[in-house]
Amino acid sequence: MASKLVVSTFLSLDGVMQGPGGRGEDDSNGFPHGGWLPPYVDEGFGRIMGEQIERADGMLLGRRSYDILSSHWPNVPDEEGGAEINGMAKYVTTRTPMTAEWRNTQVLVGEAAETVAELKKSTDGEILVQGSSDLLRTLQRAELIDEYRLLVFPVILGEGKRLFAEGTAPAGLKLTGSTATDAGVVYVTYEWAGKPSYGMVQ
Repeated sequence: MASKLVVSTFLSLDGVMQGPGGRGEDDSNGFPHGGWLPPYVDEGFGRIMGEQIERADGMLLGRRSYDILSSHWPNVPDEEGGAEINGMAKYVTTRTPMTAEWRNTQVLVGEAAETVAELKKSTDGEILVQGSSDLLRTLQRAELIDEYRLLVFPVILGEGKRLFAEGTAPAGLKLTGSTATDAGVVYVTYEWAGKPSYGMVQ
């Protein structure tokens, strides 16, 4: 028994993942560009996201991302995706105990590297990691991420939280798929391939 941990993230072309859904979603550090994703939502984007949710057996979130999503999704009608998200198992990592009111949520109290490693061992299927930049850094260092599913949007923001910020643990990746939507969003998938390999250009 072991789960596959999959990072599913929206990125600007310069690697920013902060505040894609709207203003006020995450304006920490004075981030002024919230809401850069909606102009590029089309049928292709919807299909990609629908397939990801359909494949997932659970969702892993950091505390901030949990607060953002849990304030939105319980109010979404079933026919607009609420049934899948609200019915899915959710796991939220935190160093301090908390009460989780969102249906089907389990709180993982402790150091994320340890609690997520144990979660992977004790569950099956795919667990999606959504948002949660601080949590991602921890999972990267602990080599717990099995796959990246990245939607790269045709916009440059110049500032904000990045998926691969300075200090990210080096890793090799294997490309397993790529496609693009009519709106110009590039969807790429990578599997973790251990440590990077190095060489010289001849």
